[in-house]
Amino acid sequence: MNIREYIETSEGENQLDRIVSDGGLCAVFRTIGCIGDSLSSGEFEALDKDGNRSYHDMFEYSWGQFIARDAGCKVYNFSRGGMTASEYWNSFAQANGFWEKDKLCQAYIIALGVNDLLGMKQELGSIGDINDGDYTKNADTFAGYYGRIIQRLKSMQPHARFFLVTLPRECEGEEPVKADHAALLYDMAEKFDHTYVVDLYKYAPVYDGAFKRKFYLYGHLNPAGYRLTAKMIESCIDYHVRHNPEDFYQIGFIGTEFYDGRLDKNRE
Repeated sequence: MNIREYIETSEGENQLDRIVSDGGLCAVFRTIGCIGDSLSSGEFEALDKDGNRSYHDMFEYSWGQFIARDAGCKVYNFSRGGMTASEYWNSFAQANGFWEKDKLCQAYIIALGVNDLLGMKQELGSIGDINDGDYTKNADTFAGYYGRIIQRLKSMQPHARFFLVTLPRECEGEEPVKADHAALLYDMAEKFDHTYVVDLYKYAPVYDGAFKRKFYLYGHLNPAGYRLTAKMIESCIDYHVRHNPEDFYQIGFIGTEFYDGRLDKNRE
């Protein structure tokens, strides 16, 4: 073990230069909520003899549950195949009790956007769609609904950490919708305290034909693909903890009276 890897960090290091095998410093969180769609739910796609497709959320294969097993923490799947930010806000979270106090977490990983932007072609919106004083007045855009989710959780668990996942590329070069989605998430991270971007768009391998032959089952990931995704996401979180140690001093006090806001680095 080279302890210097934990004490010293390189300014030139990117989020996936160091791949962890045991959850890394993602393990400082004991409770994590994963808000997402089929790709957050371990969904497998099946094809019968007549060519009919069926879709199956198998949460034990989700990247969230791989992270739970790696890091030894409790991970909730606040997700379902086909999920969008608007549906999560308008009905899904409430119907499933995901706003309840016993479901509050120290950290949230939010991976939404595929169905919203690529499927439903919803308007992306901008950071200006977020109403600081009343999140119920946010614009009815992807940005507005996404912001509502963060804002409500912050109103309930003010010191929780948020990790926002960008969409990986499927070809070399820029993919405009995904690039705009990534830019919005960086704006979100700038706006909200203790919020960080897990940038698969910039740092993950391109999900091209060669990648899909190894890690896809029809249109969704296969077991190895979800396992690989878990390693990438936990490695990105490990990166943020190592590069911003002062932001994570008090993880153990989140949700308690002992959290001291004076130790935060002027972000609240």
